Amino acid sequence: MNKAIKAAGTLLLIGSILAGCTIDKRDKEATEQASQTETGAAAPSATAAQPATGTLTAVPWLATKNTTRIQTSDPVEAAILVSRTLWPALSEASRTASVVLTDPANWQIAAVSADLIHHPSNGPVLFLTKDEVPSATLAELKRLNPLGAEGNRGIQVVIVGDVGENVIHQLTEAGWKTDAIPGSDPAQVAQAVDAYYAKVAGEMPEGVIIGSSEEADYTLPAVNWIAHMPEPLLYVAKDEIPAATAEALKNRNGKAQLYVLGQSTVISDKVVNELKNYGTVTRIAGKNPYENAVAFAAFKDQATDFGWGITTPGHNFSFVAKGQAALAIAAASFSHLGKHAPLLLTDKTGMPAPVMEYVMSLQPKFKDSPAEGPYNHAWLTGDAAAISVKAQDEIDQMLEIASDNGANPHSGH
Repeated sequence: MNKAIKAAGTLLLIGSILAGCTIDKRDKEATEQASQTETGAAAPSATAAQPATGTLTAVPWLATKNTTRIQTSDPVEAAILVSRTLWPALSEASRTASVVLTDPANWQIAAVSADLIHHPSNGPVLFLTKDEVPSATLAELKRLNPLGAEGNRGIQVVIVGDVGENVIHQLTEAGWKTDAIPGSDPAQVAQAVDAYYAKVAGEMPEGVIIGSSEEADYTLPAVNWIAHMPEPLLYVAKDEIPAATAEALKNRNGKAQLYVLGQSTVISDKVVNELKNYGTVTRIAGKNPYENAVAFAAFKDQATDFGWGITTPGHNFSFVAKGQAALAIAAASFSHLGKHAPLLLTDKTGMPAPVMEYVMSLQPKFKDSPAEGPYNHAWLTGDAAAISVKAQDEIDQMLEIASDNGANPHSGH
């Protein structure tokens, strides 16, 4: 195994079991997995291959000194691994209150469901299909054993979006106390999620993110924020405000703080002007999805305290390749617990220029010793077919702490 790790550069295989994860750790399989990663081959989808036990890929986490990779591009499996990373469920303090189930095939509905990750639910988004809860997802539900959300009738599972009778039967048979937010129209489901959260949390947030229901890569950075804070995501089209969105905004009684995510080619100035009927409007935008995600990560409204406002070292980020909506939603919980992380979009082979420039501007610097910190970190979600090992190494280097005078960080030690 040491040979395989050395060949992969700085990558370290994480061999510890998190939260009872049933992973086969035999050296032969782990070495084969590392070899696949090194050559850029996709990791096998254990969700499909071994659904009965919930066993996952042999090497679920792949790390460097400043990065940790969720080593799969299968959305069901990725959501489970994120869940196991954040909720060990070995004590009451590390168990979830409830879990959100949704279908990643409809990215708009799956994205707004992330609003329910936040307290009082304090639980991940896991994936199903319209007609079935995968056995691996059922196994993860069993492992999590949700406590039941206080203030929400002890609900353990919330289904967002339309599902068939078989899904209800599976969950009922397993004994979970279940609630549902049905619907197939993204704007209507977003309105319903907004109302649902306001009811269980006992507050109607004045802040609202307005996202495009047509441009996933421009909207997805909102998902990490709504998992981190109570503001919801509501949808508009480029030139139209759906009736459901208008109704949700009316409930703010003209006091809404609206943050429009995307440039005018994504959400028109016409729509922005119409949104001003419901409150104060601020546009956060970049000229492409990469710059848009950077703009959102750096933005802070000092008057309302909305936004990540990350412009200095000592932070965490979640990297997902552009065009991977389901993986971005699976990784949303990385902004809720631990080293809270905004979403940055990248490419398979490396960071695009605007992302590279932003990350370089945040490089930690020390005066006397690298032990002083601060340190940066990044989560990567997706196997080497989505984000290459070379790209992971590049991200790791850009996050590394350096001397403020450009000297070798270990000189004099």
